[in-house]
Amino acid sequence: MGKYANIGAAVFAALGSFLFGYDAGVMTDVIASPHFLEFFDTTDTSSIIGAINSTFNGGAVFGALFGGVIMDKYGRKKTIACGAVIAVVGGILQSAAYHLAMMLIGRIIAGFAVGLLSMSIPVYQAEIAHPKIRGLIVGIAQQMIGVGFIVSTWVGYGSHHMPNSSFQWRFPLAFQVLPAALLALGMIWLPESPRHLIATDRLDEAKSILRKLHYDGSNDEWIDNEFSEIKMTIDAEKAITAPGWLIMFQVPEWRKRLTLATLVQVFTQFTGINVIGYYQTIMYKALGITGSRNLLVAGIYNCVGPLANLIFITFFIDRWGRKKPLLFGTIAIAIALICEAALNSQNEDASNRSISIASVFFIFSVTVIFSWSFGPISWTYMSEVLPYQIRGKGSAFATGIGNWLVATFWAQISPLALDKLGWKFYFLFVAFDLAVTIPVIFFFFKETKGLSLEEIDVMFGGRALGNLSDDMEKNRAHGAGVIQEERAEKN
Repeated sequence: MGKYANIGAAVFAALGSFLFGYDAGVMTDVIASPHFLEFFDTTDTSSIIGAINSTFNGGAVFGALFGGVIMDKYGRKKTIACGAVIAVVGGILQSAAYHLAMMLIGRIIAGFAVGLLSMSIPVYQAEIAHPKIRGLIVGIAQQMIGVGFIVSTWVGYGSHHMPNSSFQWRFPLAFQVLPAALLALGMIWLPESPRHLIATDRLDEAKSILRKLHYDGSNDEWIDNEFSEIKMTIDAEKAITAPGWLIMFQVPEWRKRLTLATLVQVFTQFTGINVIGYYQTIMYKALGITGSRNLLVAGIYNCVGPLANLIFITFFIDRWGRKKPLLFGTIAIAIALICEAALNSQNEDASNRSISIASVFFIFSVTVIFSWSFGPISWTYMSEVLPYQIRGKGSAFATGIGNWLVATFWAQISPLALDKLGWKFYFLFVAFDLAVTIPVIFFFFKETKGLSLEEIDVMFGGRALGNLSDDMEKNRAHGAGVIQEERAEKN
């Protein structure tokens, strides 16, 4: 089985990423429904629409952080299954909403589920992946986010052509319950992360799963060596890990790696990709593209990114690495947004059809460039740069704060910013990308392609196969003191 079992497990787990894309993308079509706007007595650029999207993102902040609480205790599989069950509840509440409060509660719960899934799935994928194809394996998460956007768009597009009734928006919101329920049931049969099994002393099961995921008929020695190195690393980290969240801020090497994991998520949000994803129908409307044509263009847009992502993760991510595509993506997206702003400034009344078409081209360019850089790499880099003992909590922090908290901010202010600032709004992203993102990636990010997660530990200097730094030794003593204090309090 080997490689096929590895990819199959990653793809099925990424149903949670599909939910991410679907539940985020479905609102693009929902807010374009006249019945939805009439039912909730609002407009597509109102603060109510911003609240519906930002509550989803706000819920995701807490969902991601909650994942850090349960992931190490209950494992990667159960964490993903938990997120799927919560997603079922959120989907039902949204589709059955009969007033704004119910819709907002449904969005918060769905966001909580997606936050939990968005931090746990890349960790699970990274820990089951073979080092040589880890970019592909974790990149599947971004691929399924894109597929979720595609499905949400075309479900919404089809529903939009129904008579002006609540079906236009209730059915798209209800559809998400199906993949969520499938994921919750299917996780029963997926293998647990071998690293989690080793950390919880289920060694025979861990080795069996390593073999199932990576055996190619002749690599018994590699599997034995991989098992031994994982165990050695986890044993070394466990020896110096204090309980709680503070340890990842106290050990300098781990603090640095947590910072990189968080920054790659922050930089992803500052590409502006989620603003386009949520509010592209408003952008097209400003270009004179209205009615069903508006949703059609949005549907095509949502297909372009996943296609580009599939090509990138299949053929290039594990060849080109992480750092160079991130630098390329930052520069290219900044150029595309500058061109978009320049064109829009010459077409504020949407009267020039040629300029409107060119503007759509540059919006599409952003999603293609994103899919060849930050899209798959943000999840891959975050999950692989963190050491095992803080991978759960670190991914929770990076996803919750770096991704979802920043996304909440943009989701809330973007409708008003697009309405008041128009094309000038794009320059906020351009300025940040040029002044912050490029220098930080160039000077501080390290290349991780092709290395095992344990070899990445060695590269960062946090764990050199048994040699612990003085700072880590100090934290081991601190951890022992904390444990003794807790035991004294219990007694």
